[in-house]
Amino acid sequence: MILGRRLQDRRLAAGVSLEAAAKALRVTSLTVRRLEKAEVALKPLYVERLLEKYGADAQEIEEFIALAEQANEPGWWYAYRDVLPSWFSAYVSLESGAVTLRTYEPHYVPGLLQTHAYARAVLQGGFPNDSGDELDRRVDLRLRRQSLLDHPDAPTLWVVMEEAVLHRVVGSAEVMRDQIDVLLTAMERDHVSIDVVPFTAGAHVGACAPFTYFRFRERELPDVVYSEILSASVYLDQRADVVAHLEAHNRMALLTSSGQSKALLNRMRKEYS
Repeated sequence: MILGRRLQDRRLAAGVSLEAAAKALRVTSLTVRRLEKAEVALKPLYVERLLEKYGADAQEIEEFIALAEQANEPGWWYAYRDVLPSWFSAYVSLESGAVTLRTYEPHYVPGLLQTHAYARAVLQGGFPNDSGDELDRRVDLRLRRQSLLDHPDAPTLWVVMEEAVLHRVVGSAEVMRDQIDVLLTAMERDHVSIDVVPFTAGAHVGACAPFTYFRFRERELPDVVYSEILSASVYLDQRADVVAHLEAHNRMALLTSSGQSKALLNRMRKEYS
């Protein structure tokens, strides 16, 4: 995505139209647009011809091609492609590159904070036809994602979840108790915030589908919001859509506090004892 934006900036700075760029590659202007939007891989030959058209020197072309080849290398999650839905692979990529993650979850504990037993129970319910091996790989993928929070440059994670999440018995009472322990421990980390919206909050602006907001360090990348339905997902990067979700997240967080959330978690833990 970053290289696509840079390629577009280079074309605009050179005053080259989409049509002229496409002619240099002997492709349609749609293909060039898809290259700039990172909807297709950046082929080194295409990159070289485009940059030559834009007046780039040999060193710039060489450096850009090296970055393109690096960008085309599959991420660690590619090894799980057999159990990773195509519409979710982009999520894992965005998650790995974000500096800020803000999540709203009305149904389950977010994947980055799930225990092994909780994750297995959730995935078993979501993929009832999986074999044991397939389920194991899905769980392994989810737990590998969690290492993101242990990195020295870990992103900030702000979770807003509904109290209903804590009442939904996933696995067993023991699984729920252990899961709540993990949430309480996570709340002590400087880069993790967890707010639990109580039932007493009533109707509110965010009572809708789960979503996650991503912000990145690189200026070329826009903020992105991900939301999902049963069998697909949507990625939003239009400013109005992103702002609407951020405002909803902010409003929901005001319905509770860190102290109230911790007290609610402790109360629910006792109920599972």
